Amino acid sequence: MAHSKHNKSKNSTGFALIIFGALLLFLAPNIYPSNRDLGLISLIGGITIGGIGFYLKFVRSRERKI
Repeated sequence: MAHSKHNKSKNSTGFALIIFGALLLFLAPNIYPSNRDLGLISLIGGITIGGIGFYLKFVRSRERKI
């Protein structure tokens, strides 16, 4: 295991949250068109999860470099 540090994924959590938030944002309101409450909650949840992922992926990494 000489290259175990090289093979580790680097902060893929933020990218996964961005993808999950985008999927939730676009797909969930179409899945629940008759129930407006679930559509609104999924819309807000998708924006929130995507925002957290964006912060983890891009903003926090720039704060560390400075």
